[in-house]
Amino acid sequence: MRSKQEWRRAKVAEIETPAPDIRLVTFAVDGLTSGFDPGSHTNIKVVINGAPAIRTYTVIPSPPGTLAIAVKLHPNSRGGSAYVWTLKPGDVTEMTEPENRFELSWRASHYLLIAGGVGVTPIYGMAKALAARGQSLRMVYGARNAASMAFAPELKDLLGERLATFSHDDGEAFDLAAEFAALPADAEAYICGPLGLLEAAKRAWRAAGRPASRLRYEVFGDNGRFAEEPFEVDVAGFGTTVAVRADQTMLEALQEAGVPMIFDCRRGECGLCAVKIVSSTSDLDHRDVFFSEEERQEDPRICACVSRARGGRVVIDNGYVTEGRVPAQPALGLPAG
Repeated sequence: MRSKQEWRRAKVAEIETPAPDIRLVTFAVDGLTSGFDPGSHTNIKVVINGAPAIRTYTVIPSPPGTLAIAVKLHPNSRGGSAYVWTLKPGDVTEMTEPENRFELSWRASHYLLIAGGVGVTPIYGMAKALAARGQSLRMVYGARNAASMAFAPELKDLLGERLATFSHDDGEAFDLAAEFAALPADAEAYICGPLGLLEAAKRAWRAAGRPASRLRYEVFGDNGRFAEEPFEVDVAGFGTTVAVRADQTMLEALQEAGVPMIFDCRRGECGLCAVKIVSSTSDLDHRDVFFSEEERQEDPRICACVSRARGGRVVIDNGYVTEGRVPAQPALGLPAG
């Protein structure tokens, strides 16, 4: 299951480096039908290990007729960022019309924007849009150090004192409780960054007694507690064992093996690709934002598009019924994860 995709020919027009490990690539795209709102994303066709694949990236504000993406070169890349970093002006691929699942509501009296690392990509566009309309806002932006803060000079010029930056190498950190306490009652917060930041923000937001509907967030699909390792998946009732490489997701490996799966966002947000964990020989690395901690403990499931096992073997139930099959029951004694 996928959203409707309108593919367009895209030619690399310009390449910039707003931070040492971030590449900003602007594409001239044929037949774009309209502009896009901040927070939108596009799909791009890439080549990984000689095979075609699709990756999703936030689109950065860019001139009409173009789409721009800012991509961090990850040391444990599944291949998408490595491919983007090989592109040169004149190279051609295909991209989709942007769609938005991380939209500004335009209903709040004040907006707090929080960016962690390359999570600045959607937040940058939001800051520009809010400032252009004269909205009340504050942005906090943290990264490993000042040099790694992509778009920081532009944001400083745009926001002035409304921008606060934090360098991890200098011992600086967000004070989420203080940030939330200072907000008006009808304010909204928008966050994009690593999973740890997201989870901390959700806890602090709840502790502040603020409505969940006014906290919006997006997370990196490849960010977890552990480094990626290969592991094996047994699909209950199918007699199938699937090897998952360190550079691919469980969903990708299951699809390649012909295992039927339902999916949509590929970012751990919609929950459609969730599979039940029957048993596991290793810890689970939950990288989704769909399940709560309580749900993960009470009914062990993971989103196959982003979450994975820390090596070893897992047995899953994908929810499909085959002839003569009895649905698998969860085993006791799962490793904590």
